[in-house]
Amino acid sequence: MLRLPSFQYRTPQSLAQACEMLAEEGAVPLAGGTDLFPNMKRRQTEPRALVGLRDLREIQGIRGDGRQGLTIGAATPLVDISEHPAITQAYPGLAQAASVVATPIIRNMGTLGGNLCLDTRCSYYNQSLYWRQALGFCLKEAGDICQVAPGGERCWAVSSSDVAPVAVALGAKLRLASRRGERQVAAEEFYREDGIQYLTKEPDEILVEVTLPPADGIQSIYKKLRRRGSFDFPILGVAVALRQDGDRCQDVRIVLGAISSAPLRARQAEKALQGQPLTRETIARAAELAYKVAKPLDNTDLVHYYRKRMVRVYVEDALSELAGLPVA
Repeated sequence: MLRLPSFQYRTPQSLAQACEMLAEEGAVPLAGGTDLFPNMKRRQTEPRALVGLRDLREIQGIRGDGRQGLTIGAATPLVDISEHPAITQAYPGLAQAASVVATPIIRNMGTLGGNLCLDTRCSYYNQSLYWRQALGFCLKEAGDICQVAPGGERCWAVSSSDVAPVAVALGAKLRLASRRGERQVAAEEFYREDGIQYLTKEPDEILVEVTLPPADGIQSIYKKLRRRGSFDFPILGVAVALRQDGDRCQDVRIVLGAISSAPLRARQAEKALQGQPLTRETIARAAELAYKVAKPLDNTDLVHYYRKRMVRVYVEDALSELAGLPVA
Protein backbone atom coordinates (compact mmCIF):
# COMPACT_ATOMS: atom_id res chain seq x y z
CA MET A 1 0.00 0.00 0.00
CA LEU A 2 1.29 3.44 -0.93
CA ARG A 3 1.11 5.91 1.93
CA LEU A 4 1.16 9.68 2.00
CA PRO A 5 4.33 11.39 3.26
CA SER A 6 4.01 13.60 6.32
CA PHE A 7 2.83 17.17 5.80
CA GLN A 8 1.15 20.07 7.58
CA TYR A 9 -2.43 20.89 6.69
CA ARG A 10 -3.54 24.52 6.85
CA THR A 11 -7.05 25.92 6.56
CA PRO A 12 -7.16 29.57 5.46
CA GLN A 13 -10.35 31.49 6.15
CA SER A 14 -10.03 33.81 3.17
CA LEU A 15 -8.37 34.04 -0.21
CA ALA A 16 -5.95 36.66 1.11
CA GLN A 17 -4.92 34.35 3.95
CA ALA A 18 -4.46 31.47 1.51
CA CYS A 19 -2.16 33.63 -0.60
CA GLU A 20 -0.06 34.42 2.47
CA MET A 21 0.25 30.73 3.33
CA LEU A 22 1.24 29.78 -0.22
CA ALA A 23 4.04 32.33 -0.15
CA GLU A 24 5.87 30.07 2.31
CA GLU A 25 8.43 27.67 0.90
CA GLY A 26 7.15 24.14 0.32
CA ALA A 27 3.45 25.03 0.48
CA VAL A 28 1.09 23.89 -2.29
CA PRO A 29 -2.65 24.44 -2.79
CA LEU A 30 -5.13 21.62 -2.21
CA ALA A 31 -8.68 21.55 -3.55
CA GLY A 32 -10.06 18.12 -4.48
CA GLY A 33 -6.71 16.35 -4.20
CA THR A 34 -7.60 13.71 -6.80
CA ASP A 35 -4.32 14.29 -8.67
CA LEU A 36 -2.13 15.69 -5.90
CA PHE A 37 -2.57 12.85 -3.41
CA PRO A 38 -1.63 10.06 -5.87
CA ASN A 39 1.45 12.07 -6.85
CA MET A 40 2.37 12.43 -3.19
CA LYS A 41 1.92 8.70 -2.57
CA ARG A 42 4.29 7.97 -5.46
CA ARG A 43 6.72 10.55 -3.98
CA GLN A 44 6.63 12.61 -7.16
CA THR A 45 6.06 15.59 -4.90
CA GLU A 46 6.52 15.96 -1.13
CA PRO A 47 5.18 19.35 -0.05
CA ARG A 48 5.82 20.58 3.47
CA ALA A 49 2.33 22.04 3.78
CA LEU A 50 -1.01 21.71 2.04
CA VAL A 51 -3.17 24.83 1.94
CA GLY A 52 -6.82 23.77 1.77
CA LEU A 53 -8.90 25.83 -0.65
CA ARG A 54 -12.12 23.84 -0.79
CA ASP A 55 -14.01 25.99 1.75
CA LEU A 56 -13.09 29.40 0.32
CA ARG A 57 -16.30 30.97 -0.99
CA GLU A 58 -14.33 33.40 -3.15
CA ILE A 59 -13.31 30.57 -5.50
CA GLN A 60 -16.57 28.63 -5.65
CA GLY A 61 -19.82 28.81 -7.59
CA ILE A 62 -21.12 29.56 -11.08
CA ARG A 63 -22.39 33.03 -11.96
CA GLY A 64 -23.84 34.56 -15.15
CA ASP A 65 -25.33 33.05 -18.28
CA GLY A 66 -24.62 32.48 -21.94
CA ARG A 67 -25.75 35.98 -22.97
CA GLN A 68 -23.55 37.91 -20.54
CA GLY A 69 -20.76 35.40 -20.10
CA LEU A 70 -20.10 33.00 -17.27
CA THR A 71 -17.74 33.03 -14.30
CA ILE A 72 -16.86 29.73 -12.63
CA GLY A 73 -14.97 29.50 -9.36
CA ALA A 74 -11.86 27.33 -9.63
CA ALA A 75 -12.93 25.19 -6.64
CA THR A 76 -16.28 24.33 -8.24
CA PRO A 77 -16.64 20.52 -8.47
CA LEU A 78 -16.57 19.05 -11.95
CA VAL A 79 -19.94 17.40 -11.41
CA ASP A 80 -21.55 20.82 -10.90
CA ILE A 81 -20.07 22.04 -14.18
CA SER A 82 -21.26 18.99 -16.08
CA GLU A 83 -24.85 19.46 -14.87
CA HIS A 84 -25.28 23.25 -14.70
CA PRO A 85 -28.10 24.36 -17.07
CA ALA A 86 -26.32 27.52 -18.28
CA ILE A 87 -23.21 25.52 -19.16
CA THR A 88 -24.97 22.59 -20.80
CA GLN A 89 -27.01 24.99 -22.95
CA ALA A 90 -24.51 27.71 -23.86
CA TYR A 91 -21.15 25.93 -23.47
CA PRO A 92 -21.93 22.23 -24.03
CA GLY A 93 -18.31 21.39 -24.87
CA LEU A 94 -17.25 22.33 -21.33
CA ALA A 95 -20.07 20.29 -19.79
CA GLN A 96 -19.08 17.30 -21.94
CA ALA A 97 -15.42 17.57 -20.92
CA ALA A 98 -16.27 17.81 -17.22
CA SER A 99 -18.63 14.85 -17.50
CA VAL A 100 -15.98 12.46 -18.83
CA VAL A 101 -13.23 13.17 -16.29
CA ALA A 102 -12.46 9.91 -14.48
CA THR A 103 -15.36 8.46 -12.42
CA PRO A 104 -18.44 9.92 -10.69
CA ILE A 105 -16.68 9.79 -7.31
CA ILE A 106 -13.68 11.71 -8.62
CA ARG A 107 -15.91 14.23 -10.41
CA ASN A 108 -17.62 14.93 -7.09
CA MET A 109 -14.22 15.66 -5.49
CA GLY A 110 -12.21 17.02 -8.41
CA THR A 111 -12.47 20.71 -9.28
CA LEU A 112 -12.32 22.83 -12.39
CA GLY A 113 -9.08 24.46 -11.24
CA GLY A 114 -7.53 21.12 -10.40
CA ASN A 115 -8.21 19.73 -13.84
CA LEU A 116 -6.96 22.88 -15.55
CA CYS A 117 -3.72 22.64 -13.53
CA LEU A 118 -3.41 18.85 -13.87
CA ASP A 119 0.20 17.67 -13.80
CA THR A 120 1.56 16.41 -17.11
CA ARG A 121 1.71 12.64 -17.42
CA CYS A 122 4.06 10.06 -18.93
CA SER A 123 4.35 6.27 -18.91
CA TYR A 124 7.86 6.62 -17.47
CA TYR A 125 6.89 9.14 -14.78
CA ASN A 126 3.54 7.97 -13.39
CA GLN A 127 4.94 4.88 -11.73
CA SER A 128 5.89 3.89 -8.20
CA LEU A 129 9.04 5.31 -6.65
CA TYR A 130 10.79 1.91 -6.82
CA TRP A 131 9.97 1.55 -10.52
CA ARG A 132 11.32 5.03 -11.27
CA GLN A 133 14.45 4.42 -9.20
CA ALA A 134 15.20 1.19 -11.07
CA LEU A 135 14.96 3.11 -14.36
CA GLY A 136 17.20 5.94 -13.18
CA PHE A 137 14.35 8.45 -13.09
CA CYS A 138 13.76 10.91 -15.96
CA LEU A 139 14.09 14.59 -16.79
CA LYS A 140 10.83 15.41 -15.03
CA GLU A 141 12.26 14.02 -11.79
CA ALA A 142 15.96 13.98 -10.93
CA GLY A 143 17.07 12.12 -14.08
CA ASP A 144 19.44 13.10 -16.88
CA ILE A 145 17.43 12.03 -19.94
CA CYS A 146 13.90 11.91 -21.23
CA GLN A 147 13.08 8.22 -21.46
CA VAL A 148 10.71 8.92 -24.37
CA ALA A 149 13.19 10.90 -26.46
CA PRO A 150 16.68 10.22 -25.02
CA GLY A 151 18.40 12.34 -27.65
CA GLY A 152 16.44 15.48 -26.75
CA GLU A 153 16.90 18.11 -24.07
CA ARG A 154 13.31 18.59 -22.90
CA CYS A 155 10.56 16.67 -21.13
CA TRP A 156 7.71 15.45 -23.33
CA ALA A 157 5.20 14.56 -20.60
CA VAL A 158 1.65 15.03 -21.87
CA SER A 159 -1.07 17.48 -20.87
CA SER A 160 -3.93 15.17 -19.85
CA SER A 161 -6.58 17.67 -18.82
CA ASP A 162 -10.03 17.25 -20.34
CA VAL A 163 -11.28 20.77 -19.66
CA ALA A 164 -8.11 22.62 -20.78
CA PRO A 165 -8.65 22.14 -24.55
CA VAL A 166 -12.23 23.39 -24.19
CA ALA A 167 -11.14 26.43 -22.16
CA VAL A 168 -8.67 27.32 -24.92
CA ALA A 169 -11.27 26.73 -27.66
CA LEU A 170 -13.83 28.95 -25.91
CA GLY A 171 -11.33 31.76 -25.32
CA ALA A 172 -11.64 31.57 -21.54
CA LYS A 173 -9.80 33.95 -19.20
CA LEU A 174 -8.21 32.77 -15.96
CA ARG A 175 -7.85 34.97 -12.88
CA LEU A 176 -4.84 34.29 -10.64
CA ALA A 177 -4.12 35.69 -7.19
CA SER A 178 -1.05 35.80 -4.96
CA ARG A 179 0.38 37.95 -2.20
CA ARG A 180 1.69 40.22 -4.97
CA GLY A 181 -1.78 40.92 -6.35
CA GLU A 182 -4.00 39.58 -9.10
CA ARG A 183 -3.65 39.10 -12.84
CA GLN A 184 -5.70 37.66 -15.68
CA VAL A 185 -4.37 35.41 -18.41
CA ALA A 186 -5.94 33.84 -21.49
CA ALA A 187 -6.37 30.08 -21.20
CA GLU A 188 -4.17 29.60 -24.26
CA GLU A 189 -1.34 31.51 -22.55
CA PHE A 190 -1.74 29.55 -19.30
CA TYR A 191 0.11 26.54 -20.74
CA ARG A 192 3.69 25.97 -21.89
CA GLU A 193 4.93 23.33 -24.31
CA ASP A 194 7.17 21.89 -21.60
CA GLY A 195 6.45 18.72 -19.64
CA ILE A 196 8.07 20.10 -16.47
CA GLN A 197 7.24 23.82 -16.43
CA TYR A 198 3.88 23.24 -18.06
CA LEU A 199 2.03 26.24 -16.56
CA THR A 200 2.70 29.97 -16.61
CA LYS A 201 1.19 30.04 -13.10
CA GLU A 202 3.73 30.74 -10.38
CA PRO A 203 3.90 28.26 -7.45
CA ASP A 204 2.48 30.80 -5.00
CA GLU A 205 -0.43 31.78 -7.22
CA ILE A 206 -3.99 30.49 -6.77
CA LEU A 207 -6.30 29.99 -9.72
CA VAL A 208 -9.36 31.91 -8.54
CA GLU A 209 -11.90 31.71 -11.35
CA VAL A 210 -12.48 31.08 -15.03
CA THR A 211 -14.45 33.55 -17.15
CA LEU A 212 -16.15 32.49 -20.37
CA PRO A 213 -17.08 35.16 -22.93
CA PRO A 214 -20.72 35.53 -24.05
CA ALA A 215 -21.70 32.50 -26.10
CA ASP A 216 -23.02 34.71 -28.93
CA GLY A 217 -23.97 31.82 -31.17
CA ILE A 218 -20.87 29.74 -30.44
CA GLN A 219 -21.31 25.99 -30.72
CA SER A 220 -18.87 23.76 -28.87
CA ILE A 221 -18.11 20.09 -28.49
CA TYR A 222 -15.54 17.81 -26.84
CA LYS A 223 -14.54 14.32 -27.94
CA LYS A 224 -12.36 12.04 -25.84
CA LEU A 225 -10.39 8.92 -26.77
CA ARG A 226 -9.43 6.50 -23.98
CA ARG A 227 -9.01 2.78 -23.63
CA ARG A 228 -11.92 2.32 -21.21
CA GLY A 229 -15.21 4.17 -21.31
CA SER A 230 -14.70 5.45 -17.78
CA PHE A 231 -11.91 6.36 -15.38
CA ASP A 232 -9.04 6.67 -17.88
CA PHE A 233 -7.15 9.85 -18.71
CA PRO A 234 -7.53 11.02 -22.32
CA ILE A 235 -5.05 9.74 -24.87
CA LEU A 236 -6.61 12.22 -27.29
CA GLY A 237 -9.01 15.06 -26.66
CA VAL A 238 -10.57 17.21 -29.39
CA ALA A 239 -12.33 20.47 -28.52
CA VAL A 240 -14.05 22.56 -31.20
CA ALA A 241 -15.79 25.90 -30.80
CA LEU A 242 -17.27 27.61 -33.85
CA ARG A 243 -19.75 30.27 -34.91
CA GLN A 244 -21.55 30.17 -38.25
CA ASP A 245 -22.80 33.09 -40.35
CA GLY A 246 -25.59 31.55 -42.36
CA ASP A 247 -24.12 28.40 -43.85
CA ARG A 248 -20.52 29.56 -43.54
CA CYS A 249 -18.04 29.17 -40.72
CA GLN A 250 -17.28 32.59 -39.27
CA ASP A 251 -15.02 31.80 -36.30
CA VAL A 252 -13.54 28.46 -35.33
CA ARG A 253 -11.03 27.03 -32.89
CA ILE A 254 -9.86 23.43 -32.98
CA VAL A 255 -7.77 22.36 -29.98
CA LEU A 256 -6.08 18.99 -29.51
CA GLY A 257 -5.40 17.63 -26.03
CA ALA A 258 -3.31 14.76 -24.66
CA ILE A 259 -0.85 14.65 -27.58
CA SER A 260 1.66 17.27 -26.42
CA SER A 261 2.71 19.04 -23.24
CA ALA A 262 0.11 21.77 -23.77
CA PRO A 263 -3.26 22.00 -25.52
CA LEU A 264 -2.44 22.36 -29.22
CA ARG A 265 -4.42 24.57 -31.61
CA ALA A 266 -4.74 23.24 -35.15
CA ARG A 267 -4.41 26.68 -36.72
CA GLN A 268 -4.10 25.55 -40.33
CA ALA A 269 -7.27 23.52 -39.94
CA GLU A 270 -9.02 26.56 -38.49
CA LYS A 271 -7.80 28.72 -41.39
CA ALA A 272 -9.07 26.20 -43.93
CA LEU A 273 -12.60 26.43 -42.49
CA GLN A 274 -12.75 30.21 -42.16
CA GLY A 275 -15.50 31.59 -44.42
CA GLN A 276 -16.27 28.14 -45.80
CA PRO A 277 -19.47 26.09 -45.54
CA LEU A 278 -19.26 23.04 -43.32
CA THR A 279 -19.50 20.33 -45.96
CA ARG A 280 -18.07 16.83 -46.07
CA GLU A 281 -15.24 18.12 -48.23
CA THR A 282 -14.24 21.13 -46.11
CA ILE A 283 -14.50 19.10 -42.91
CA ALA A 284 -12.32 16.33 -44.34
CA ARG A 285 -9.74 18.92 -45.41
CA ALA A 286 -9.65 20.48 -41.93
CA ALA A 287 -9.36 17.05 -40.29
CA GLU A 288 -6.41 16.21 -42.53
CA LEU A 289 -4.64 19.45 -41.57
CA ALA A 290 -5.23 18.74 -37.86
CA TYR A 291 -3.82 15.25 -38.39
CA LYS A 292 -0.64 16.70 -39.88
CA VAL A 293 0.08 19.00 -36.95
CA ALA A 294 -0.40 16.24 -34.35
CA LYS A 295 2.86 14.59 -33.29
CA PRO A 296 2.13 12.34 -30.30
CA LEU A 297 4.97 10.32 -28.79
CA ASP A 298 5.03 6.86 -27.26
CA ASN A 299 4.56 8.09 -23.68
CA THR A 300 1.00 7.17 -22.77
CA ASP A 301 -1.59 4.46 -23.35
CA LEU A 302 -1.93 2.82 -26.79
CA VAL A 303 0.58 3.28 -29.60
CA HIS A 304 1.35 6.80 -30.75
CA TYR A 305 0.62 6.25 -34.45
CA TYR A 306 -2.89 5.04 -33.62
CA ARG A 307 -3.50 8.16 -31.52
CA LYS A 308 -2.31 10.28 -34.44
CA ARG A 309 -4.67 8.51 -36.85
CA MET A 310 -7.55 9.13 -34.46
CA VAL A 311 -6.95 12.89 -34.64
CA ARG A 312 -8.34 12.87 -38.18
CA VAL A 313 -11.32 10.74 -37.14
CA TYR A 314 -12.21 12.70 -34.01
CA VAL A 315 -11.86 16.15 -35.61
CA GLU A 316 -14.03 15.02 -38.51
CA ASP A 317 -16.64 13.59 -36.15
CA ALA A 318 -16.70 16.73 -33.97
CA LEU A 319 -17.10 19.09 -36.93
CA SER A 320 -19.71 16.87 -38.56
CA GLU A 321 -21.77 16.77 -35.39
CA LEU A 322 -21.68 20.56 -35.06
CA ALA A 323 -22.68 20.88 -38.73
CA GLY A 324 -25.62 18.52 -38.24
CA LEU A 325 -24.16 15.93 -40.59
CA PRO A 326 -24.35 12.18 -39.89
CA VAL A 327 -21.31 10.93 -38.00
CA ALA A 328 -19.72 7.80 -39.43
